[in-house]
Amino acid sequence: MQHPFSLAGARILVTGASSGLGRATAIMASRMGASVVLSGRDQARLEETREQLDGAGHHAAAYDLRDTAGIPDWLQRLASLTGTFHGLAHAAGIQIVRPLRMLDECVLNEIMAVNVNTALALTKGFRQKGVGAGGGSIVLFSSVMGLTGQPGQAAYSASKGALISMCRSLALELARENIRINCVAPGLVETGMAARLKDSLSPAQYEAVAALHPLGLGRPENIAAPVVFLLSAAAAWITGTTLVIDGGYTAH
Repeated sequence: MQHPFSLAGARILVTGASSGLGRATAIMASRMGASVVLSGRDQARLEETREQLDGAGHHAAAYDLRDTAGIPDWLQRLASLTGTFHGLAHAAGIQIVRPLRMLDECVLNEIMAVNVNTALALTKGFRQKGVGAGGGSIVLFSSVMGLTGQPGQAAYSASKGALISMCRSLALELARENIRINCVAPGLVETGMAARLKDSLSPAQYEAVAALHPLGLGRPENIAAPVVFLLSAAAAWITGTTLVIDGGYTAH
């Protein structure tokens, strides 16, 4: 009997795989036996990730997800090259801190396009014949900012909250196709995105945010392991939910 947490024999597409949570998820999935297809905008950085994967049969395919209209066709081409997918971990996204007085339509549209529109297009593309292997699991990366508030994060929070709501509706729609879809909602994790957040805040502001995590700031593998769980057969009866992974942030 195969271990329920194993991904042996599965092909998993990971977006945002050139760094941070996407890279950590790809590495963890490979350690659990998956063949991993890496997506991001920078082919060279994707190749750096591929060198860190366990096993063989992995593939790196650069694509700019901001071209949302082209995502379904891109997935068709990718699946014909690598084979159909059993899972998708959508880690790509952006975080832009803007106080309301400085938030303009251009920034708002960019955040929503990258964080919400791409997730919907990828999900739509995954369910196409010849892309998904029949059923499967999709994991979208939301954030605790989709569940709580913080000054300067209105647009980002809106985009991450949208993923959580969207996930529930998609779970009901895709269940008939045996496709599960869930979100993870990480707290502050030590990644490049967190470093950029730190640069946008004063030292006192950043320390105040860090102090709200009773277990301390997270590390990428703290998020990757639960994502791999949701991709695996161990989570076969879980869909439409959001797994909060935040070191206790939302316990306040």
